[in-house]
Amino acid sequence: MNDSNIQDIPKIHTKIVRKSEEIGFTMPSDLYVGSFLKTLVASKPKGRFLEIGTGIGLSLSWMIEGLDTDSKLISVDNDKELIEIAESFFGDHKQVDLICEDGAKWLQQYDGAKFDLIFADAWPGKYSEIEIVLDLLKVGGFYIIDDMKKQPNWPEGHENFVFELVEYLEKRDDFHITKMDWSTGLIVAVKKK
Repeated sequence: MNDSNIQDIPKIHTKIVRKSEEIGFTMPSDLYVGSFLKTLVASKPKGRFLEIGTGIGLSLSWMIEGLDTDSKLISVDNDKELIEIAESFFGDHKQVDLICEDGAKWLQQYDGAKFDLIFADAWPGKYSEIEIVLDLLKVGGFYIIDDMKKQPNWPEGHENFVFELVEYLEKRDDFHITKMDWSTGLIVAVKKK
């Protein structure tokens, strides 16, 4: 498969990619992951969604495309410059809350409603605060993580964290999980109880 097979790339996506190149942002989201997220978001009408790790907003652009008019999306990142850029692209979306805060701190303090889908694309929610984040999912909710296949930008020893996370998820009896050797390597977990 090549990128020309991807359908309905968000119109704003090209502008975000240009901005990424302009500022030297080197952790862009994969198009396949974005398309997958849009599909899953669209499967949950009137849904509540959480993205941990806004980055420059590439995945967010896909997730927004999947929202219906009664859905709500929260995206959290600790990088003020990146959140400001994301606000310049998505600040007018009334369904989207962009929050500039350390993801671990935000997760520890959050006491709102549970989510239909959580995309953990940062250290918090993936390698730390995992219990908290999984508890924030509704029954039937999706927990999505990417970059489970070795990436060129991984620091030395990072694969140990990946291995431990996968092992932890496999041992839980309250989730169905699927490991996908596709795109950057995804895990899709669905809360069953």
